[in-house]
Amino acid sequence: MNAPLSATTRSPEQTRAVGRALGEVLQAGDLIMLRGGLGAGKTTFTQGIGEGMGVRGRVASPTFIVARVHHSLSGGPDLIHADAYRIRDLEDLETLDLDSCLEEAVIVVEWGEGKTEAMSEERLEIDVERATGGEAAYDNDTINLETMDDGERRVELRPRGTRWDGVLDGVLARAREIIAEGEAQAFDEGEKTDDAGAESVAPASDE
Repeated sequence: MNAPLSATTRSPEQTRAVGRALGEVLQAGDLIMLRGGLGAGKTTFTQGIGEGMGVRGRVASPTFIVARVHHSLSGGPDLIHADAYRIRDLEDLETLDLDSCLEEAVIVVEWGEGKTEAMSEERLEIDVERATGGEAAYDNDTINLETMDDGERRVELRPRGTRWDGVLDGVLARAREIIAEGEAQAFDEGEKTDDAGAESVAPASDE
């Protein structure tokens, strides 16, 4: 069994970048099990997977519909994004009929631990964790919610089976490339904004 790999991301954009890098290498039959507390970033990570796979539609939390299908825009596999939080046992799981879809799609399941492992021995288990504890910041006796979450996440990739041999190191390397590209673009856009601002406050002509 491959050893787990982990990465620390500093913002939702970086978490999404790791998901995108993974999405670029996913293929039909892959089962991804996502674990993390409420607000940890599981859906953000899955949005990145959708970007990397090139699927249709906005990836959102499937909590109220249990499963959502995003069809490929390029002839690749579809993405099925499922929420197993309300699934109590294997009988409930069978009603979703995810097994029959796995051969032709990529399935990402949130809250699937203890319920969906039997679907495939060749799966990737991912933990998305955020720091807890610390002190809340107050603004005039009111908790400032913006300071409660600094965006930092620990993403751990735990491969099961030979499908992932030699894959995940490349995923993290690609994620670093995507993050670097995004930071460079933001820097370029910042320079353009500064230039535009300089022009807008230039002294008026005496003419």
